[in-house]
Amino acid sequence: MSQISRRQFVAGSIRGAAVAATASRLVVAGRARADSPAEKVVLALIGAGGRGRHVIEGLAAVPGVEIKYVCDLEDARAAAAAKSLAGIQKFAPKITRVMQELFDDRDVHGVVVATPEQWHALATIRACQAGKDVYVEKCISRHVEEGRKMIEAARKYRRIVQAGTQHRSGPYAALARQYIRDGKLGDVFYVKVCNMLPGVYGGYPQTKAPAKDPPKGFDWDQWLGPAPERPYSAQVHRNWYGWWDFSGGNSSDGIHQLDLARMLLGEPPHPHAISSMGGRFRYADGGEMPDTQIASFQWDKLVLSFENTGFSPVQVKLPEKIQADSKMPNWLQSSTRIEVYGSKATMFLGRHFLGWQVLVPGAKIAAEHFEGNPEPLHFQNFVDCIRSRKLPNADVEPGHMAACLEHLANISYRLGNQRLLFDGQSERFVGNDEANRHLKAAARKNYRIPEVI
Repeated sequence: MSQISRRQFVAGSIRGAAVAATASRLVVAGRARADSPAEKVVLALIGAGGRGRHVIEGLAAVPGVEIKYVCDLEDARAAAAAKSLAGIQKFAPKITRVMQELFDDRDVHGVVVATPEQWHALATIRACQAGKDVYVEKCISRHVEEGRKMIEAARKYRRIVQAGTQHRSGPYAALARQYIRDGKLGDVFYVKVCNMLPGVYGGYPQTKAPAKDPPKGFDWDQWLGPAPERPYSAQVHRNWYGWWDFSGGNSSDGIHQLDLARMLLGEPPHPHAISSMGGRFRYADGGEMPDTQIASFQWDKLVLSFENTGFSPVQVKLPEKIQADSKMPNWLQSSTRIEVYGSKATMFLGRHFLGWQVLVPGAKIAAEHFEGNPEPLHFQNFVDCIRSRKLPNADVEPGHMAACLEHLANISYRLGNQRLLFDGQSERFVGNDEANRHLKAAARKNYRIPEVI
């Protein structure tokens, strides 16, 4: 490992163990906590879109879990999710448009936050304040300050907050981290993170929809939440990932790889320098997000690059195998691979093809590991931690640190691909007021993230 990574790995492991020990001793008042491993865990869903349904159905399949509510501003989506859950748990959960109803119900132990990204931080904080544990989808925040406030809320109210980065529950990821920690790659000076998607998440191409009145009965103001006010647009409503106010674009999907890279390297601190290059080259449609973005992050003796594109027809999330009987993919075709370059060997690791290989001189495979999807383990871990009060595998703090990589890269891009210096202790840019304005939490009307949690 690089010098900084090795140092951070040991320090991070000690800090993590201490926090976990503290969390395991917490006693939380009221019925918002499951006190026994045998006790039923009651959950609620906030945001019944495709991802929200997938997560809540996975959690409903965990033994001892009951889903009591589905909360969504659109009745049809909530009804579809409730019907699906009824097929799993033999009764339909209640439907509501008001998330406060879930927070006020003392039977509910935890919530799943699967809204558009502008709501992730505020919903998580309100849930923590109400004594609920939280499973929050990626990217967990839209701004650096939001993520820090989420950590404050989780710690102050003694809540379990699990980020939806399921690889952290995968044994394959832990084995890869240990392989690197043991020094088998040598000193690691460079890591390449790929996120070469076909454009689904960045809003490519982007079509314009005229402003008009929202659908009857739909609360557009509440949907916007903390995001800046704007007239209703069906394009924004359905394709919100194409606008900075609601998403990090393609890079919000790449948060999986950025977080996994941090995990492999032993949880390094914030980088001290960030730069970005790119633009919207393929799609001249006035869209906000880049379709070509190459970001780099620098530590003392470590550089990480993030290759984030939205146009290639060749790279795919589930690449073909090199040979019919091979468990490993064609790494060159993998759109979400991570490459870890050491002084002794190189590791190729997949996000969706869940395995890794290590190549040594002579193109020989020195080690490899393959396994299935760790998502069920991630759901189980959240439920287990609601009962045990131990920190979850994808705790909010490393979730925030990974999210910051996305945010810092996008800020560099939005400021004309500037090279930026960052003070990790204060979580502020050095000598750049314009960049620092992009760090602040979103705030609008009664949807403000409180200064004091």
